[in-house]
Amino acid sequence: MADRDLDIVLFGATGFTGQLTADYLARHAPDGLRWALAGRNQAKLEAVRDKLGLPDLELLRADSTDAASLADVAARTRVVITTVGPYLQHGAPLVAACADAGTDYVDLTGEPEFVDQMYLQHHETAVRSGARIVHACGFDSIPHDLGAWFTVQQLPSDTPITLRGVVRSGGMASGGTIHSALGQFSRARQMKAAYSERRRAEGKPTDGRSSRAVSGKPHRDPLLGYWLLPLPTIDPIIVARSGAGLAAYGPEFRYSHFAGTKTLRYAAGGAVLVTTLAAAAQVGPVRTFLLGRVSAGDGPDEAKRDKSWFTVDFVGECGGQSVHTRVSGGDPGYTETSMMLAESALCLALDDNPPTSGQVTTAVAMGDNLLARVQAGGLRFETL
Repeated sequence: MADRDLDIVLFGATGFTGQLTADYLARHAPDGLRWALAGRNQAKLEAVRDKLGLPDLELLRADSTDAASLADVAARTRVVITTVGPYLQHGAPLVAACADAGTDYVDLTGEPEFVDQMYLQHHETAVRSGARIVHACGFDSIPHDLGAWFTVQQLPSDTPITLRGVVRSGGMASGGTIHSALGQFSRARQMKAAYSERRRAEGKPTDGRSSRAVSGKPHRDPLLGYWLLPLPTIDPIIVARSGAGLAAYGPEFRYSHFAGTKTLRYAAGGAVLVTTLAAAAQVGPVRTFLLGRVSAGDGPDEAKRDKSWFTVDFVGECGGQSVHTRVSGGDPGYTETSMMLAESALCLALDDNPPTSGQVTTAVAMGDNLLARVQAGGLRFETL
């Protein structure tokens, strides 16, 4: 891609998270980085550029429904960032354009069905073109994927590893996340079918190892002191795929993913809430009403974001050894997510990463390079 005239293009720069990502790039991109904003509304793009104070920043006209405009964007740059979701509705044409052009791609999706469909439709094309298609580069799923990577490197790689991750947060879910979650709840059958089809197409690791996400049961964790509730997000799937791709996860890797609460009452309340939302999403008028109450492009102000936080505790066990680590940071849904997304793109564009292509996870595509970047960006990785 040496002949590309841009290093990074940010698609969806006029949305709430897109603007935060643009602001992060404006403040942290190294001198000489060639980057641009892309979107369908020229006036809104100009307003974002004016707010950034970068009058020479290039603006590209592109629309998720216009394949030719997406192909033009992909052909000009080395990496595309997209914040345009829900991805199941709007994301596929851009993945196709990047896979065809050999252009690296990062997004914020937490939608398992979208990720599996993109693997089935575009992985082989990306392998041939050299494109690295890296989904889930925000709170879904960098703290979990790189947290697991950080943890297993402290355990022997020649014996089976069992790992559990426990998430706690004090932050507001983004409007886009809520829209995506309700969409996924309403498509449970299609999501399961896409996952099964991908597993058949992907096969098992060729070196004889195994890696699986294991659904745990609600219980109280004696080490952490929290009540644990299984968390059905994309994160355990991503972690397991990293385990399949990297020998450091051992010959047999098992990962379970939970939300942690201090009391049984909060755990029970969380279970009821998730069950209620899943049931409501099955009823079209109810789902439409709920979606109408939350805008996918809105988010909290800076003061509210500054008060938000998250932690992910990991407990790894292997051959009689155990290790307890923690990943922690500030506002997970917006501030930290925009940092992680931008650093993922910078890592793909600028760093000497492991050779790979196709649809890959953050740990497989970037590993320690991205770990160092998000640590510099403010996330804390520690062994307790």
